[in-house]
Amino acid sequence: MPQHRYLLTEDKIPKRWYNIAADLPTPMPPPLAPDGSPLQPEMMTAIFPMELILQEVSQERWITIPDPVREIYALWRPTPLHRAAGFERALGTDCKIFYKYEGVSPAGSHKPNTSVPQAYYNAQAGVRRLATETGAGQWGSSLALACELFGLECKVYMVRVSYDSKPYRRVMIETWGGECVASPSRETNAGRAILAEHPDSTGSLGIAISEAVEDAATREDTNYALGSVLNHVLLHQTVVGQEAVEQMQMAGAQPDVVVGCVGGGSNFSGLAFPFLAQKFAGADIRVVAAEPASCPSLTRGVYGYDFGDTAGMTPLLPMHSLGHSFVPPSIHSGGLRYHGMAPLVSHLVHTGMVEARAYRQLDCFEQAVAFGRAEGIIPAPEASHAIRGVVDEVERAREEGVSKTILFNLCGHGNFDMSAYQQYLSGEMIDSDFSQDELDHATAELAQMPALPA
Repeated sequence: MPQHRYLLTEDKIPKRWYNIAADLPTPMPPPLAPDGSPLQPEMMTAIFPMELILQEVSQERWITIPDPVREIYALWRPTPLHRAAGFERALGTDCKIFYKYEGVSPAGSHKPNTSVPQAYYNAQAGVRRLATETGAGQWGSSLALACELFGLECKVYMVRVSYDSKPYRRVMIETWGGECVASPSRETNAGRAILAEHPDSTGSLGIAISEAVEDAATREDTNYALGSVLNHVLLHQTVVGQEAVEQMQMAGAQPDVVVGCVGGGSNFSGLAFPFLAQKFAGADIRVVAAEPASCPSLTRGVYGYDFGDTAGMTPLLPMHSLGHSFVPPSIHSGGLRYHGMAPLVSHLVHTGMVEARAYRQLDCFEQAVAFGRAEGIIPAPEASHAIRGVVDEVERAREEGVSKTILFNLCGHGNFDMSAYQQYLSGEMIDSDFSQDELDHATAELAQMPALPA
């Protein structure tokens, strides 16, 4: 009987993070200060420790992982690689499907891969408290865990729609000692301004980021931490792909296609970046980013400069964006409800190294249920987009009359998302769409932003 699970021993936990910025075939546009002037590293010291700032701007290919971080990684790393034999049978395909499973972390997702180093570097810098945002709660719970491990206080601004629909993630945050409030809140100027205009706002990651950044910027004892988008966050996630490279070798296979879901870009980058390094070196690998059709920054957004938050407090980032004022529909994949995309991922899509596709919520849940029944793991709603992307590749291979090896990141389990599955199974779930007119209105503000360098 063929092996279906590939495990690495603890000594195989990566000792370094891979920095794809060192290997980009074409240079990426630089971030700018909020006023459009060149962004200097020292401008970020009000909310980040210097070590993370240096990682953010680094051009070094490899960055050493501190031993205290690797010791905590050992609670769940290395994570398993699975051959999805049951799902292959359910699809009736001779394609080989593999998935890297990040749901074995204490928080049930990939997010602790970066929350742990972020808490570590802040603790080393003498910071007492961290403020952050969270969409569906995976990131907020992961940071609360990391803060507890390093003796820091944690304040989480959780997007209102998820705060209401995913109460047990809030309970996780509080169990690990964090404080969690619904965003927009009345605790910040940014939150109060949104509520004054939209009292029933369901919130967005952009709004929650504004609140967390304001919190950090106005308190001397507090820094800001985030779970996606910026370079240093994506860097930390590359432990996923490094392990997967070795595990695919154990399986005697090489992926033809690598698929990941994208919201801000962290879990996608964690798996894809080490394989993109192979692609840069000449390997024949296609890399696919799967996003929600109701928040399609890569497939329908504008590539240019935009703020990472709604209130315009962050640097201007070169990214695909729907406009920083855009509030996505209330889909269940809360971790993908972000108006923009990581600059590194945006650049890779813009230069043709990564393909982007958008999928509808009902189609994604259909495949998530099929996967759960075939493999026994109920996927997080976010990961359902990657699974839908895998099915797309299987259908494409069938049309072409070929067999492919497909690898995707099952970035978390859906055990705290039963209300979403209940809605799908009862037939109450709907697809949330928006018209081109609504999209044009949302992106109109981007015309006022600085132009990308030629």
